[in-house]
Amino acid sequence: MKNKSIKTYLLLWSTQSLSALGSGLTGYSLVLWLYAQSGSALKTALLSVCSYAPYVLMSIFAGALSDRWNKKKTMLLCDLAAALTTVAVLAFIKTGTLEVWHLYVINALNGLMNTVQQPAAEVAATMLIPEEQYQRTSGLRSFSQSLNSILTPVIATALFAFAGIETVIAVDLATFAAAFLALGLFIRIPEPKHDESVKEPLLTSAGKGLAWLRHNPLILNLILFLACINLIASAYDAALPAMILSKSNETALGIVNTCVGIATLVGSALAALLPAPKNRVRAICAALLISMSTENFFLAFGNGTLLWSVGAVLGWLSIPFMNANMDVIFRKTIPEDMQGRVYSCRNALQFFTIPLGFFVGGVLVDEVFEPFMVNTDGSGMLSALFGIGKGSGAAFMFFCIGIAGVAVCIAFWLILRKYRWNDK
Repeated sequence: MKNKSIKTYLLLWSTQSLSALGSGLTGYSLVLWLYAQSGSALKTALLSVCSYAPYVLMSIFAGALSDRWNKKKTMLLCDLAAALTTVAVLAFIKTGTLEVWHLYVINALNGLMNTVQQPAAEVAATMLIPEEQYQRTSGLRSFSQSLNSILTPVIATALFAFAGIETVIAVDLATFAAAFLALGLFIRIPEPKHDESVKEPLLTSAGKGLAWLRHNPLILNLILFLACINLIASAYDAALPAMILSKSNETALGIVNTCVGIATLVGSALAALLPAPKNRVRAICAALLISMSTENFFLAFGNGTLLWSVGAVLGWLSIPFMNANMDVIFRKTIPEDMQGRVYSCRNALQFFTIPLGFFVGGVLVDEVFEPFMVNTDGSGMLSALFGIGKGSGAAFMFFCIGIAGVAVCIAFWLILRKYRWNDK
């Protein structure tokens, strides 16, 4: 594998990122369409639930399948299936028969396809990227994701408002075609060497991913660390609109979210350019500690868009650097023929806390913190710190989230301090 060429990976990354932008435009526009039709926040939120549920529930088995299947063919078939669901949406719209349940089924199918495609794409990247380029290419992936997160709402809203959802879908299909043709015609993905596990029953093969993690405590502890952080971060996502929209308006929320995108964009560029740290495990812990100990407290104690935006920048600037170092450790530690299974186990363990965090965060804001602050004395210390009226409970919750985040970072720093992982 010494003849790996970064040029091949860059072609794959750029075209797949373009296709991801197109998919994001359609997804965002469907949220706008559904909310305009129903006026229900719950119905629009269920779109994300339907996408995420198959991803979490089926990840372990998808990884075992991914390790058995040809990576390029798997990616092409999953992309094609996703494109066909987009065509189905367009057909429903053209005939005036699009229903809410259609979108739920389509999102669930897309989530299922992504469950299989994601581990295949991770292994494909490992097979294409020279080892010395792992950190830089991870920074590039974070860069494209951040750029897409900034561009998606802007482009989708403009196209949806001025040209209609049919135009958005047409753009999505055009980006799919570019990525599909590039992968099919110009990119060769080597297959990792397989052992006898490809002949094993599916459950046995899937269990090997979990068994590998049990015998590799560094990787397992890093996954559990991120699972805890994801729980806290998704509670943050649930509380953010409640606080900013209550204390300010939609413009302020848009500015803060834009600052998040810009911070991750800059952080991604830095992650691609910075030299490798002496200890990647310590770098991961430090990056997450900086994130958890800044933004949440700026949101809790700040009373205006400026402070909230400063917090957003401080909280998200280091995240791409954390992701890049995590990516290097995973790719260099997990054997190539096990990566599909292990990455899928990672997905199940690390990401199941996200929907849980959204649910818990929403319940805490609506049923615990907001009612508690309403019933406090408006002249007391809590009111002085977090304000009064609607939104003060969410601000108080951010304070608690910050404490929890710092505690998690310190706890795992103590657990992981015995590991000194570098590139040697």
